Amino acid sequence: MLAAKLSWPAMMAQLSSIIMQYIDTAMVGQLGADDSASIGLMASSLWLFWGITSASTVGFSVQVAHRIGASDFKGARKVLRQAIGASLVVGCVVGLIGVCIASPLPGWLGGAEQVRHNASLYFMVFVMALPILIFNYLGCGILRAAGNMKVPGGLNVMMCVLDVIFNFFLIFESRDATLFGFHFTMPGAGLGVLGAALGTVLAELVTSALVMWYLCCRQEGMKIYRTGEHGSFRPSGSIIRNAVKVSAPVALEHGVISGAQIMITLIVAPLGVIAIAANAFAVTAESLCYMPGFGIGDAATTLVGQSYGARRLDLARRLGYVTVGMGMAVMTIMGAILYVTAPYVMGMLSPVSEICNLGTEVLRIEAWAEPMYAASIVAYGVMVGVGDTVIPAAMNFVSIWLVRIPIAAILASSIGLKGVWLAMCIELIFRGAIFLWRLIRGSWLRNGLKTATADKGDDKAIEAGSFDPEL
Repeated sequence: MLAAKLSWPAMMAQLSSIIMQYIDTAMVGQLGADDSASIGLMASSLWLFWGITSASTVGFSVQVAHRIGASDFKGARKVLRQAIGASLVVGCVVGLIGVCIASPLPGWLGGAEQVRHNASLYFMVFVMALPILIFNYLGCGILRAAGNMKVPGGLNVMMCVLDVIFNFFLIFESRDATLFGFHFTMPGAGLGVLGAALGTVLAELVTSALVMWYLCCRQEGMKIYRTGEHGSFRPSGSIIRNAVKVSAPVALEHGVISGAQIMITLIVAPLGVIAIAANAFAVTAESLCYMPGFGIGDAATTLVGQSYGARRLDLARRLGYVTVGMGMAVMTIMGAILYVTAPYVMGMLSPVSEICNLGTEVLRIEAWAEPMYAASIVAYGVMVGVGDTVIPAAMNFVSIWLVRIPIAAILASSIGLKGVWLAMCIELIFRGAIFLWRLIRGSWLRNGLKTATADKGDDKAIEAGSFDPEL
């Protein structure tokens, strides 16, 4: 019951972000194949930059979860202070790197000349906002570490609504409209692809501000301005070292996956604009299946992390098994639904019949891999919860680069985009199998992060560290 209680709001938060992607993709899809391709071309590169900034906050969230599990709220607030300054630095550095490569990047990825300008603008807007957007990752991550899944979920739903509103006025030009018999002119900026980027970024900026305000001023146990407590924001060696120890492999793991996506983009790009757009839309459509898995993975990180911080290792192991089982069950159902509804989903995303037909075919290939994909997603979240990130990152590297990429390169030349997605299906099944094997072996518990809090006492289960998920 506890796993389901924490997983449900996390799943809703992930699903809300997917709904936002569907809305963005459907709106831009109305502009034509070229504009759709310009967004699809940059998607994998943006995932890389988002993944790095998100990963940099994980090391702090894990430490907060361990301290809360041990009822050390003062220590948790100390970690939060360190995280704020460190995240700002990381966001600025990563954003600057993105700005420097924004112009030539579409050409490096093999994009057609007619899509490069819009693709570059789209990428530029997002990377310039990273110094602020990183606080959405940080705030939501630490709130989840504290057991609060509802606020991040609610704010992400709000972000979807804001995204629709901003996109509606920024993407399309002013046009005549009729509502309940009244004729009027609907204002619009007519910015197209640029408007889609600006609308999403504005929604995320508002959400970032609100989530950090709630975390620092309202979240019980995490309010950093408390009477009689004067904590420093200056870097602390032990906290930063532990954060790097956890976050660096996670960042590498995101780099591995996103780098593979970029490589897939290079493989798909020569197949033409239709293939690029179909690939991008199919990735968005498939996310409806796997994002609930990421929501359950977030809950698993919180549950296992707090149990580990309290030194309740048997409980941590059981929660790992329970959450992985939940993830596989949910994503099996979602995969079956996607297989049946693939033509209708693609029809919502693009009016171009060639794109819809090709996207439907590849989605039905991918649907078979969803149960094992769930195993890898949630098991990874379980291992992150204890701070075990190096070996899981290496497992992802081997699976993606030594299985998916070679098979995709071989099959793309013979059966096109369907070969790329068949390679993805094979690799995800393999990846799920190796993560299940490691989860069952239990070595991830022995490789957990040894923080100052976690080192107290022995490895016996202690009741003093039991936690309330509604803290």
